[in-house]
Amino acid sequence: MLVSRNRERLESVGRGLADQYGVKVSIVAKDLADPSSAAELEADLSGRGIAVDVLVNNAGFGVYGFFAETPIQDEMAMIEVNVSAVTRLTKVFLRGMLERRRGWILNVASTAAFQPGPIMAVYYATKAYVLSFSEALASETEGTGVTVTTLCPGTTRTEFQKRAGFKPVPLLRSPFMSGSAGEVARAGWEGMKDGKRLVVPGLFNKVAVQAERVTPRRLVTALVKRLQQSRG
Repeated sequence: MLVSRNRERLESVGRGLADQYGVKVSIVAKDLADPSSAAELEADLSGRGIAVDVLVNNAGFGVYGFFAETPIQDEMAMIEVNVSAVTRLTKVFLRGMLERRRGWILNVASTAAFQPGPIMAVYYATKAYVLSFSEALASETEGTGVTVTTLCPGTTRTEFQKRAGFKPVPLLRSPFMSGSAGEVARAGWEGMKDGKRLVVPGLFNKVAVQAERVTPRRLVTALVKRLQQSRG
């Protein structure tokens, strides 16, 4: 079951998955920035008699620029998708998983979750929420048959950079690269199936995440600011 606001692209991806893997693919065109979308999706699936055993919260986008200068409507929509929709969808489907004592949840955050992000302040904060929320749920669901995994990729070859409004170069040639979208998705899927609480693709990203835990926050923030400025 694929959910996104772009029906045309959903249909294209769905056909590709069905042709390549021989699976049945259903699509639901919904804008997850709409607060009613999670409840509507639950009602839709319930009406079809579909129980969700695997939930992947991957939808999200970023906004680039100094907070005082960026459009507040874009940032509020980003909070709705990156934070509120993740929370609502997890709430909606976690209960059924717990009742069945079987389920896997994969929430996609970012290496941005581990530090403040000047010039993308709200985006970094949303990913910090996803990480904290997911790690807490992983503890709450321990021993229930349900696992919660957080995927924290670094830079990945997607349309994220274009949507956020910054240049993809030179970061896409940097050691912070996590690989293609397919490689990152496979790492997240395999980590989720293994019951891991945290998946950080890429050796350099793993090292950087650990280093950030012991580096003074002011220094980390200054380094991130310099990195972000190179994107403009």
